[in-house]
Amino acid sequence: MTGFSDDDVQILAKDTVFKGYFQIDRYRVRHRTFAGGWTGEIVREIFERGHAVVVLLYDPDREEVALIEQFRTGALAAGWYPWLIECVAGIIDEGETPEQVARRETVEEAGTEAADMVEVGGYLVTAGGSSETVRLYCARVDCSKIAGLHGLEHEGEDIRVFTVPVEEAYAMTKDGRINNSMAVIAIQWLMLERDSLKARWGC
Repeated sequence: MTGFSDDDVQILAKDTVFKGYFQIDRYRVRHRTFAGGWTGEIVREIFERGHAVVVLLYDPDREEVALIEQFRTGALAAGWYPWLIECVAGIIDEGETPEQVARRETVEEAGTEAADMVEVGGYLVTAGGSSETVRLYCARVDCSKIAGLHGLEHEGEDIRVFTVPVEEAYAMTKDGRINNSMAVIAIQWLMLERDSLKARWGC
């Protein structure tokens, strides 16, 4: 860490250049350099889509996780198979806490409630072009009660939820069946922290 502060960045201008389902803002900035001077003016468009919560649904008794599958337009645009295997997730609305979103989306997308919710941490999704952040949670659930189709029709959601053994979920991240960052990060975290998480839950 180099010790830069807010005083080492100057926002010269900020303009909204597009506002629809998402928003794009254009920034003109300059900042101090590692050598001690200042950069020239930098112009960047930033994609604004809000901040998200991701929830890994884990059953420590059955050693299973619940995953969802749904259509993603971004994957289609990238030329990838557009039905992605993911974790439960949602956007934080104004006035909501991340945990409230985690619990709400667990019900909406998987049809179940969390017996406990552990906050894992947060990260920037793609800081070069977007302000989006993610708060990651792990929820304790009963996978024997999870199945079927879910989602909110008025939001265009068509979500299939299913369960797999933890080791199979990990294999899916390694062979590419799971290829989105949110799910990969969540499952890899579980593989590292599973023992301590089970100890926390008395399993």
